[in-house]
Amino acid sequence: MKTKKLTISAMFVAIGILAGTVIYIPVGASKCMPVQHAINVICAVLLGPTYAVLTAFCISLGRNLLGTGTLLAFPGSMIGAFLSAIVYKYTKNKFGAVIGEVFGTGVLGALVAIPIAHLLMGKSVGALFFVFPFFLSSFGGAVIAYIILKSSEVLRIGKKTE
Repeated sequence: MKTKKLTISAMFVAIGILAGTVIYIPVGASKCMPVQHAINVICAVLLGPTYAVLTAFCISLGRNLLGTGTLLAFPGSMIGAFLSAIVYKYTKNKFGAVIGEVFGTGVLGALVAIPIAHLLMGKSVGALFFVFPFFLSSFGGAVIAYIILKSSEVLRIGKKTE
């Protein structure tokens, strides 16, 4: 099972890094990534908290190493993935995972990004500067993930046949 989770995680890391070079919304010092948020929710549901957070970290690291991301990718993606996975783990509710991602990235990740932007990137911004763009990006990506997850449920993808 660990090999399967690792393989799925690696696939999502590759998708997240590649998508980061094409699909993003520049907002001030940040680059909002709806694909990242979709991946966070899907990994939260399919892989659980540990792999969801590690996948988010690896995507953020890869994007930063390639120059297509910023340091703000770390708090937004990792906090969102963690909260999404924790909510799903305890509720088994896909919509709950979506809410966890949006709140984790859009509110908590945005607030943690402010001191990172100031201390590590030399960008001074207002207290709620990142909340709207992070919220919007995470909302869009989480809705996409929800549609994918519900579609796969209807098509019975990933379900064991008896």
